[in-house]
Amino acid sequence: MRKKEATILIVDDDEDILFSARVWLKKFFEEVITINSPKKIISALNENNVDVILLDMNFRRGFEDGKEGLYWLKEIQEINKNIPVILMTAYGEVELAVEALKKGATDFILKPWNNEKLYASVNLAVDISRKNKKLQQWENLQTSISEYNLETKSPKMQEVMKTLKKVSPTDANILLLGENGTGKFVLAEYIHKNSKRNSEPFVHIDLGSLSENLFEAELFGYAKGAFTDAKTDKAGKIENANGGTVFLDEIGNLSPQLQQKILTLIQTKKLTRIGENKERFLDIRFIFATNADLKKFVGEGKFREDLYYRINTVEIEIPPLRERKEDLQNLSEFFIQKYQKKYAREDLEFENDEELKNYHFPGNIRELEHTIERAIILSEDGKINLALKNNPISPAENLTSLNLEEMEEKMISNALKKYKGNISLASEALGLTRASLYRRMEKFGL
Repeated sequence: MRKKEATILIVDDDEDILFSARVWLKKFFEEVITINSPKKIISALNENNVDVILLDMNFRRGFEDGKEGLYWLKEIQEINKNIPVILMTAYGEVELAVEALKKGATDFILKPWNNEKLYASVNLAVDISRKNKKLQQWENLQTSISEYNLETKSPKMQEVMKTLKKVSPTDANILLLGENGTGKFVLAEYIHKNSKRNSEPFVHIDLGSLSENLFEAELFGYAKGAFTDAKTDKAGKIENANGGTVFLDEIGNLSPQLQQKILTLIQTKKLTRIGENKERFLDIRFIFATNADLKKFVGEGKFREDLYYRINTVEIEIPPLRERKEDLQNLSEFFIQKYQKKYAREDLEFENDEELKNYHFPGNIRELEHTIERAIILSEDGKINLALKNNPISPAENLTSLNLEEMEEKMISNALKKYKGNISLASEALGLTRASLYRRMEKFGL
């Protein structure tokens, strides 16, 4: 019988109980952790990805009312309400069991237990734990998607949405191209939501923010003892998305060595955790995104040709905001309503819409959103003033003659000048992570 990939935590002050429960459950589950005091629960949860907890109800001699177990049940729920808790006691009272279940316990087991009953209860709890995790991911996805307005009047964007509706139900690899801030992340979520995998996890991985040292550990996971800080087995981000969708953002920033690793993963749909020899088979749909000119990179030898043709089964270019001005009004109204509600400033009026029409928006939708949020926070006299004309990051008129890479270099240079070399402020203004900005500064020699 193959063991389930699950971590079980057993909490009891009786060492014999801990030993016998661990020996029995270890036959069915990959990791069984035992602790002899409930005071160690928090640290155990911080150090391990626990799926199910078996918790004794009485830890002090002479006390048999189960109040300690109920107390720690509440503490666990405050830390993570999605972890199923099975309560155990040698003193079986119907009233106690009912109270435990009312307070959120998954099951109630009497000691000494029947081994088959114990396994059945824990196994069911593991399944519940997995469903809870997927439900949480789904709720987070629904929340994040609902924060965006995908309605469009732009002919270019309408063509994009038309293509997305066709490819979303398939498992085809999709490459999203576009400048920073054009909504690649939002559209990746849209693809997942409208796919057959929409009830499974959606995992976003920003490849530009991962150093080469952390790349394998973060993406592929590791076994306990694989390196100094590997205190427990840990699944990587890709493995956690099994059955769902992985969105690999900023794929153009990968080094040749890391490109090879990603290519192998896409080709084989298998991964091996660091420190293990076991191959794990994956059922995953991949979406990729970049603001780089990958065709140019291939020609220059900076990007593997075989990887390029693996990731672009369907290639979709997202227009920048300056090429879809038809959507400015709807997007602006959407963000104004969002942040008026967030900051309780629904008394504000927006009048200077001419600024929107005349502004270039180098940071695209992300810049528009941040600009409106800032304007609402700083608003006075009941007016929303965007003050776009004074924004030094706004590109010069002749930027239309530059290619994408030259525009990017100029935007980064302008942002660094505006914020006097402050990386945090410049990266926020550009809609980049600090790591991504550092990579681009190195690329352009800034």
